[in-house]
Amino acid sequence: MRKLMMICALGAAVSVAGCQSYGPRVARVAPTGFEGSWVSTDGVAISNFNSGAFETVATDTGNKLATGSYVHISANTVQITVNSLIRQTTATVNCAQVSTSQLNCTAEGGQQFTLVRRAAG
Repeated sequence: MRKLMMICALGAAVSVAGCQSYGPRVARVAPTGFEGSWVSTDGVAISNFNSGAFETVATDTGNKLATGSYVHISANTVQITVNSLIRQTTATVNCAQVSTSQLNCTAEGGQQFTLVRRAAG
């Protein structure tokens, strides 16, 4: 009986130890600024901002729709030069970051659209 209790206790200890994690814990910090991935509110495209480079891909196929670059006009506004791979045109778009998770954008022709920050993972 004592041997059975020891085996059970050892089994319980191993089970609990298996739930422990080692190493430093890294807290996830909410992203700020324009860097990262943004989704159109209609869910059709994902736009990526990365160190001045801009790219948009289709959410359903992953096909590249547009490329380009962006520059900061102010702390909360960027100007994007968009090269449409579908239409073979170039356009300028201004986007204002109205919150950490929303960009309100206006194309040079006056069309307005909103991008929301894509959830990590």
